[in-house]
Amino acid sequence: MGSEDYTVYVVDDDVRMCEALRELFTSLGVASVTFGSVAEYVAYQKPDRPACLILDVELPDISGLDFQRQLGDAYHPPIVFITGHGDIPSSVRAIKAGAVDFLAKPFSQPDLMAAVHAAIVRDRHARLERAERARLQQRYSSLTPRESQVLPLIVSGLLNKQAAAELGISEVTLQIHRSRIMRKMAADSFADLVRMAGQLSIALERRKQQ
Repeated sequence: MGSEDYTVYVVDDDVRMCEALRELFTSLGVASVTFGSVAEYVAYQKPDRPACLILDVELPDISGLDFQRQLGDAYHPPIVFITGHGDIPSSVRAIKAGAVDFLAKPFSQPDLMAAVHAAIVRDRHARLERAERARLQQRYSSLTPRESQVLPLIVSGLLNKQAAAELGISEVTLQIHRSRIMRKMAADSFADLVRMAGQLSIALERRKQQ
């Protein structure tokens, strides 16, 4: 992993901790930005690059755990919690909500960097998935309304004649739509099309008649 291809954000109201972490990351050639509150972090214009968020649990404006809950399913850098007042229930709650790790102060450099590296690997993977999904969504948007009706039927496993009957069209017309869908979605095979439909969360089940 390169030294300058990701950013570590640190949110901690302990100035000395922020300075120590900034010096550590600088010595390792890692870009970092520190904040004294969640509000400062949220207001910061973040570059589009892999990142990790080191988040203190006890903060002046909102607790790190509450902030994690507020983020919900929205995209955000993977979180590594740090705390001087950790307890098992809090750590379990954080990990269940998706945190990479929960480190009690004082933590060791190897433990911290292992957590940071794990977070960056996770973020890289998530970014690739989002980029792939965006490409598939763009292809999907090129389908006609009828093709959008045909797609979930054919990936559900229905035979052409069954899908055609479902839509009240001929099997030949259904085959034409299927061919056009394969081309527009740039699917190399039917299995590839099924995978794409899954990534787009297109229901892989028979649509009920309206």
